[in-house]
Amino acid sequence: MDSVLITGANRGIGLELAKRYAASGARVFATCRIPQQAQALRALAADAANVSVHALEVTDGAAVDALRAELADVSLDVLINNAGIMGGERQGVSDMDYAAWAEAFAVNTMAPFRLLAALRGNLQRASRPRAVTLSSQMGSLARKSAGAHAYRSSKAAVNKVMQVLALELQADGIIVCPVHPGWVRTDMGGQSASISVEESAQGLIDLIDGLEMAHSGRFWTWDGTEHPW
Repeated sequence: MDSVLITGANRGIGLELAKRYAASGARVFATCRIPQQAQALRALAADAANVSVHALEVTDGAAVDALRAELADVSLDVLINNAGIMGGERQGVSDMDYAAWAEAFAVNTMAPFRLLAALRGNLQRASRPRAVTLSSQMGSLARKSAGAHAYRSSKAAVNKVMQVLALELQADGIIVCPVHPGWVRTDMGGQSASISVEESAQGLIDLIDGLEMAHSGRFWTWDGTEHPW
């Protein structure tokens, strides 16, 4: 079975992905910032021997290096960059929280690059390595909509980062894709969102299971359709 590393696995889509991969028998490396506070994730790990919880602040280079050292001998089939933030409540032209905007880039754009670069060797050991970053249709330049400048720009940027990495890592056999998980009923998505966490997670798993090199460097949605950049 696959070995899967999921960032931001303490809640929402990340937690549901961890649950479903664990139920399938996959080896799950679930990361979050403060494991002591991740009660649902810790309960999952207590019940499933194939799940381990690892402390990780994705913006901290030393923490990423420590995780890489901890997993030095691990062959990793799937990396899911799930951790993400909205970028603050003030994202308007007349009221922008610039510090929160910078943090959004650190978490949503730079951290997925950092994780993929750090775990490149682990992925190279697998027969069909896949690195998926949860992006958003809000970062698509093909969609015209207003507001949420920090969030939209960080997701547009990570789309480009993953497109470039797909090209650079093709020789390593690593499949790299940004993925729109849908508008999901989570703390970030809100209760008016169109799909459940369960629907999104299962769609993502089905998509990831089917990824081949021909899909690399393209922007996908949770239901398997290609999204315009």
